[in-house]
Amino acid sequence: MAANIKDALTMPIEFRAATRDDVPEIVRMLADDQLGATREDYRAPLPDDYYAAFDAIERDPNNELIVCLVDGKVAGVLQLTFIPYISHRGSWRALVEGVRVDASLRSQGIGRQLVTWAIDRARQRGCGMIQLTSNKSRTDAIRFYESLGFVASHQGLKLDLQRRE
Repeated sequence: MAANIKDALTMPIEFRAATRDDVPEIVRMLADDQLGATREDYRAPLPDDYYAAFDAIERDPNNELIVCLVDGKVAGVLQLTFIPYISHRGSWRALVEGVRVDASLRSQGIGRQLVTWAIDRARQRGCGMIQLTSNKSRTDAIRFYESLGFVASHQGLKLDLQRRE
């Protein structure tokens, strides 16, 4: 990263669709925290599953894997999925998943710009709502999302279909 990366807030941040070449950096960021370390497999070469998932996302017009760049290097990532709903008068929703900012760049406003970009993108796509989930143990992340206007209005439930007993 750049020598004065501490000035990231004042540096221009570029947003673009991820490429296949970005996959290793994306997986590195996903694996670089306490929860991610238990479920990701960041090694060289990366398991093919990551590339298969990237290919599926890239082919699907209702999915976007977005990276943000600081000084030309991947600094953050998120996935947006656009979902048509029969409820809410047939509106669309955007689902945000896999939000990560490089650990060395956190707390500099990059995540705020990344999620704000996603909110704007959801509006561009005509979505009436944007939603996300965050693990309850990620109290800082939950506070961060609340500071952007997200409200914990529903109880989310998940069933791990890959759970190994």
